[in-house]
Amino acid sequence: MTEAVRPLSGKVALVTGASSGIGEATAVALAEAGAAVAIGARRKDRLDALAGRLREDGAAVLQLDLDVTDEQACADAVRRTREELGGLDVLVNNAGVMLLGTIVGADPEDWRRMLSTNVLGVMYMTHAAIEGMVEQGSGDIVNMSSVAGRTVRKGAGVYNASKWAVNAFSESLRQEVTGRGVRISLVEPGAVATELRDHITQPAAKASAEQMYTSMRSLESEDIARAVVYVVSQPPHVAVNEILVRPTDQER
Repeated sequence: MTEAVRPLSGKVALVTGASSGIGEATAVALAEAGAAVAIGARRKDRLDALAGRLREDGAAVLQLDLDVTDEQACADAVRRTREELGGLDVLVNNAGVMLLGTIVGADPEDWRRMLSTNVLGVMYMTHAAIEGMVEQGSGDIVNMSSVAGRTVRKGAGVYNASKWAVNAFSESLRQEVTGRGVRISLVEPGAVATELRDHITQPAAKASAEQMYTSMRSLESEDIARAVVYVVSQPPHVAVNEILVRPTDQER
């Protein structure tokens, strides 16, 4: 990619959940657009491999052992990014789990995992980053939501609840900081071919998800990564607050 098409040159981005799927693709896309990239996740072997690829392509990379359910780990990740990469301009809150299933007969541990990761993880990372962005008068926080944050489906109640919470939190924060130069954006994917559905614990819910994903031309992680780069590459006076990206074949 030539300098003319590297709109994020000189910027620093931090991506959570970067060890696979949308997070990995987003880290690659941001680096290709010129950003230095901090990549955070719990799976060190995956991060090592991604960091190696990015460095081979000339990107500045910081690896972060990051569990977003740990508030102190989130604060440390933001601090290290600023100290070691020289700042923080873009935070992509991508880490999440999708443990679909009925409410009746559910294992509440699935609920705790979703709410801790999908909601508190976004809040902890945002809390760690937002004051510095306000102080510098610029920055992008991109929260990875879902079509599930707009459309409720039977068998996805708590996942729906977690993504509706992300949407509400994002919009309230947007109103709070938009006059101070900081942009808050939601990216809401439909069905994406990632490993998220592999972790569903209810057998019937897992089978239903597999059937839905194989019945259509699902999105690829790179499709969502391009949306993120589009959002954060806009001129300072342009805020793309929300992007909903569904497969062409997906009805709702």
